[in-house]
Amino acid sequence: MTVSTERPVSERRAGGALDEQAGRRVPDFFIVGHAKSGTTALHRMLGNHPQIHMPAKEPRFFAIEDIDIEGGRLSDVPGRRPRTLDGYLELFAGARPDQLIGEATPVYLRSSVAAERMARVCPDARIIAILREPVSFLRSFHLQSVRGYNESQKDFRKAIELVQARREGRRVPRRCKTPADLLYTDHVRYVEQLRRFHAVYPAAQVLVLIYEDFRADNDATVRRVLRFLDLDDTPPVGRVRTLPSRDLRLTPLHSLVRLRRIALRNVALAGALSRAAGTLTPARLRGSVRSRWRRVAFTAPQAPDERFARELRRRFKPEVQALSEYLGRDLVARWGYDDVG
Repeated sequence: MTVSTERPVSERRAGGALDEQAGRRVPDFFIVGHAKSGTTALHRMLGNHPQIHMPAKEPRFFAIEDIDIEGGRLSDVPGRRPRTLDGYLELFAGARPDQLIGEATPVYLRSSVAAERMARVCPDARIIAILREPVSFLRSFHLQSVRGYNESQKDFRKAIELVQARREGRRVPRRCKTPADLLYTDHVRYVEQLRRFHAVYPAAQVLVLIYEDFRADNDATVRRVLRFLDLDDTPPVGRVRTLPSRDLRLTPLHSLVRLRRIALRNVALAGALSRAAGTLTPARLRGSVRSRWRRVAFTAPQAPDERFARELRRRFKPEVQALSEYLGRDLVARWGYDDVG
């Protein structure tokens, strides 16, 4: 099956969609992932466009296990991600009538329930999926998981080897909040993930991007997305700098600082003092402190184990071949799998 990844340009919708039940606007488009595949950069670049309103990244609403779309069953907890539709729509209250509303949550692509829920609430939305070469994606995602304390196994090969045990509920790190994230190889089910969205959205409403194309030419990719959204693609898109994944060097010290930050956020007075101190500190000095801290706490990741990477490419080649056929594009060659036996 070949699915077109392009959408014909049509007249732009003025004012965005309306949720009739809540009486508020719902998102006009979603960036659905994968993580570590340019979603943050795309979110920021689109957010700079005058005709787009994008709140903070990753509300994760449609992927949360227990949410209330119908109303009246749950209530939201201040300071936490919304679980009710009213609370979710409140995130977009700042949008102007002439702006499209966008939302970015990478986990939506992996979620088994998000696509169907999104289609119920936002049937006219446009979907933007970003896919990355599987081995580099998993390696970068593993580094992020270690840095976020979701993963305790720093060795990439050993983390991959633990997938089956963790699928059975064993060897899951004590501090892990999202065990499903550690099922690394399960994330590389690209065709299955795209099919969930194509099952509930017309092909013309789904745009599939390749991370390596985006990385090679940010400007061209962003303008392609703007045309997909029926927006003016002539204003400067503006480049953004995102930090690469790095290995933790001083885990105990980083953990202590992280716990302090969490404590400050949870104590109103301390949080206010922290924000005041940040406001009074010159931006250049704050940036210098953050930069020095990163140099102390983190180090460049170890060079990839090429032998193991080749084993993984051999394992994922059938998925890459299936994806190539599904999208009508030779990703086997684009991702360097043509020389993998």
